[in-house]
Amino acid sequence: MTFHAIVPAGGAGTRLWPLSRRSAPKFLADLTGSGKSMLQATVDRLAPITDDVTIVTGAAHADAVAALVPGASLVVEPSARGTMGAIGLAAAIVEARDPEAVVGSFAADHLIADEEAFRRAVLRAAEAAEQGYVVTIGIAPDRPSTAYGYIEAGKSFGPARSVARFVEKPDEATAAEYLATGKYLWNAGMFVAKAGVLMDALARFHPELAEPLRALAATWEAEREDGVAEYWEPLESAVIDTAVAEPLAEEGGVAVVPVEMGWSDVGDYASLADVVESNEQVAPRGSEQTVLAPPDALVYTGHKPVVVVGIPEAVVVDMDDVLFVTTRASSQDVKLAVEALGRSGLGRLA
Repeated sequence: MTFHAIVPAGGAGTRLWPLSRRSAPKFLADLTGSGKSMLQATVDRLAPITDDVTIVTGAAHADAVAALVPGASLVVEPSARGTMGAIGLAAAIVEARDPEAVVGSFAADHLIADEEAFRRAVLRAAEAAEQGYVVTIGIAPDRPSTAYGYIEAGKSFGPARSVARFVEKPDEATAAEYLATGKYLWNAGMFVAKAGVLMDALARFHPELAEPLRALAATWEAEREDGVAEYWEPLESAVIDTAVAEPLAEEGGVAVVPVEMGWSDVGDYASLADVVESNEQVAPRGSEQTVLAPPDALVYTGHKPVVVVGIPEAVVVDMDDVLFVTTRASSQDVKLAVEALGRSGLGRLA
């Protein structure tokens, strides 16, 4: 079996502003003080089990990505077309070489504590993919979260379980019901399949996407730039979950590998605080400073000491060009602050 990893690296991560911005999204950052960017950590955890890694990113970040992971293959999107466009283009390029090859898509900006458990789950998913399934990695939930979509798992077979359905982010009561049944998993957006199986499924459900992606892959291999204008620019934006996974699950064509691996999508400061050790201070693009703050504070400063008094679960981010203060409870509102920057004539900070 030949296994190719695809890592879509895009998005601005606005809920982690100002650590993550349009010009420097979170996958380029070291958010935990590990010494590696999130993208580097993703590639490193995949390297032992893959034949190669292809990173799909936009032109604005191509140079930074190439500098961080010089050993990876790079596909530069002419413009953003959603996860289906990014994953589909890379999968179509692999399919043109070997339709039986297995591909797996993994986000560039997730954190995983137990990397061995992750690799075991991915190899099980690849085994199920060899049987013709599109396979996802399902995270065993440890709380009734409303931040993620869920996967309802069915009967076990071999290395995986069947997928009954995908469901959108629930309210708290519904999430608690899901957790109580023991049948639901968090959807982490990881998919593994044979390149040909994935593209054939896309061709059945969305031929208007599959046909130009396959045509572009052929021109890509021939290093012809004229294919971009002809095939990519008219392409509609789509996400792989709704374009392939959900309709295919209704036909019984999707499987899931459940796993406990200390996963986080680090989608906001509340989730970031959960993975950064208590009262640990991280110095982005600076040097370590003195921080006097309660254990529940999350402080990023590389330029000056920070003192926090009387603010429960405070979040403080001190950057060269802006000082940002919030609380974990307000994490979901950070995006609103970013939107307000543009209205205030401060769009350059976003």
